[in-house]
Amino acid sequence: MKKLMIAVGVSVFLSACAGGMGMSGSGMSGSSGMAANPMVGGAPMYANKDIVDNAVNSKDHTTLVAAVKAAGLVDTLKSPGPFTVFAPTNEAFAALPPGTVDTLLKPENKPTLTKVLTYHVVPGKMDAAALMSAITAGGGKATLKTASGGTLTATTSGGNVLITDAKGGTAMVTIANVYQSNGVIHVVNKVLIPG
Repeated sequence: MKKLMIAVGVSVFLSACAGGMGMSGSGMSGSSGMAANPMVGGAPMYANKDIVDNAVNSKDHTTLVAAVKAAGLVDTLKSPGPFTVFAPTNEAFAALPPGTVDTLLKPENKPTLTKVLTYHVVPGKMDAAALMSAITAGGGKATLKTASGGTLTATTSGGNVLITDAKGGTAMVTIANVYQSNGVIHVVNKVLIPG
């Protein structure tokens, strides 16, 4: 069960790396129908490919892909899912305190890296419409259970979807609804930190 949850988390996380459509404006209020996937990191994202096959092509997610490899989670990312991944960009990782990424990528820190990565993955497929429905049903916020066992809180502000982590840090969804054969990715502008 623990391996499955880690696999789900990684899959969702890699999916997020693959890209998507902006959640602000029409991206969040649009229908849940599958429109053509947006380009992510300069690469097309194909809804008929899995998270791994798409994520490796995004130039905006090379740090995420390197982290997934270092955590030994690549083999789990081809599982059927479905998964929802909130995928931080390279810029999001670069905004962490100096040395954080290098430290996480060390073999002795694999358990911590795995926890961080799977914290960005929510089991199940939650596209923008489903996420907005959950926020509305929750009176303005939705609590999301992650593959790592933690929680994220989704809210809206000024037409944007915000994801708040256990430490109170907030990431904005910048590209939503990047559909994969095994889930959906929402690109975020910050790394989410588990409690």
